[in-house]
Amino acid sequence: MKNSAWFVCLQPRPVPPIRLFCFPYAGGTVAQFRGWPKLVSPEIEVRVAYLPGRGVRLHEPVYKRLQPLIAKLKTAIEPLSQQPFAFFGHSLGARLAFELTNSLRGAGLALPQHLFLSACPAPQLSQRTQLLHMLRRDELLAELRKRGGVPADVLAQPAVLDVLLPALRADLAVLETAVYQPQPPLDIPMTVFGGTADTLVEPGALDAWHVHTKNDFRIQMFVGDHFFLETAVVGLTQVISNELRKLG
Repeated sequence: MKNSAWFVCLQPRPVPPIRLFCFPYAGGTVAQFRGWPKLVSPEIEVRVAYLPGRGVRLHEPVYKRLQPLIAKLKTAIEPLSQQPFAFFGHSLGARLAFELTNSLRGAGLALPQHLFLSACPAPQLSQRTQLLHMLRRDELLAELRKRGGVPADVLAQPAVLDVLLPALRADLAVLETAVYQPQPPLDIPMTVFGGTADTLVEPGALDAWHVHTKNDFRIQMFVGDHFFLETAVVGLTQVISNELRKLG
């Protein structure tokens, strides 16, 4: 199977038993998942959502609203979903994974066999009052420094920021303008991940995901802040591998 422009295969598996589609956080790229093929079980093929406005897709128009983005992701994933698959998403990526799953269900298409949702409050909770995508450049950079997730050396390079910020703003706009549309609970196992020192997503906001599945639900906490995706990656991928082995 050739690479999709929307879902990059990091290490092809010959007839993989299961595909794991990964969705990065706001401003994130494929780079956040480069090491995953060596960390997950060998039967898992990792594919990462590659959104416009970054990397080789730098000059493509970005998406600033949720539903048009979900519609494109649904079209792109359909030919790749002919065999078992699962979704993992972190922060914005978790919301994309969840909304895409509901969109696939609405279209009568194949669904992921497990949802792994990381560092993201349940969608029915109140929207945050501060809209980061509307901040001035200096205000946004100050927030990024406070929250972490962007290396200090990158924040110190104006030319690099000129390239990165448009995609980051677009991703933030997708998340911050999304309007939750109530859906019946999914019949899919759901594992929700959180960071013990994450000041952006409280434990109660993680537990609130339980209403969105009538199947198994589990919360797994890792030591770290909002970006424990990077600091706890070994434990995170081990949990994912263990859960996906159960599907076999």
